[in-house]
Amino acid sequence: MCPERILNARITARQSGFGLPMAVFVITVLALVIAAMAQLQQSSSEGSSLQLQSQRAFYAAESGLQLSLNLLLPPDGSAGRSCASVPFYAHDFSSTNSLYGLSNCSVRVECQPVTVDSEVYFTLTSTGTCGSGTDSAQRTTEVRVK
Repeated sequence: MCPERILNARITARQSGFGLPMAVFVITVLALVIAAMAQLQQSSSEGSSLQLQSQRAFYAAESGLQLSLNLLLPPDGSAGRSCASVPFYAHDFSSTNSLYGLSNCSVRVECQPVTVDSEVYFTLTSTGTCGSGTDSAQRTTEVRVK
């Protein structure tokens, strides 16, 4: 036999089977990268959903405060609602048309009078809640008026 053929046969014998472990390694690495990207996408989606619910809860709390201020200090100058009622104001936005942005939200407002130097101030604390279960958010806002 030719020495060149013997050398080629030895090199080929040493390289046999190298492609299969390399292919398994590449497939495993790609599978891990795809799984990590899927997990990142899911986390991002959940975060975005919670951020939206949190913003909706904030707007529900703000709406509750504005409606409560209108009840406490009516714009026409008439006597407002007594601050003693508990809750001062509560509303479930789910009972309204589902086309509104605050559907599946609710608000509860508490009122507390505080007297400082013979001046009466009212503290309104509004808690807006949107969503249910793990996809729920709650935001609280507070305002003090004279």
